[in-house]
Amino acid sequence: MIFIYGSGAFLEKIHDLIREKNIIIRGGLWVVLILSIELITGFLLQKLIGVCPWDYTGSSPYALFGLIRIDYIPYWFVLGLIFEKIHDFLDAFMGKLKMTLD
Repeated sequence: MIFIYGSGAFLEKIHDLIREKNIIIRGGLWVVLILSIELITGFLLQKLIGVCPWDYTGSSPYALFGLIRIDYIPYWFVLGLIFEKIHDFLDAFMGKLKMTLD
């Protein structure tokens, strides 16, 4: 799982590119990206090791392929925007830390 969650580091560049966009566009993009990552990595895990840790099969009528749940869209929308705030905080913190150490 560390490789899946570690891939979030690549999303920093996307945040930098969409920073000035409308909140609806940004949140919608986070939904698409998070669901895509969840779907692709879940599919790969099923093929490679035969199981996906977040198997939603039978848990909801909104589950697709047992790998993603479309009823989670509002949560991913908000979480993506929260991640932006965390990214901004960490950038500012690291900048201050670097200035302190210089």
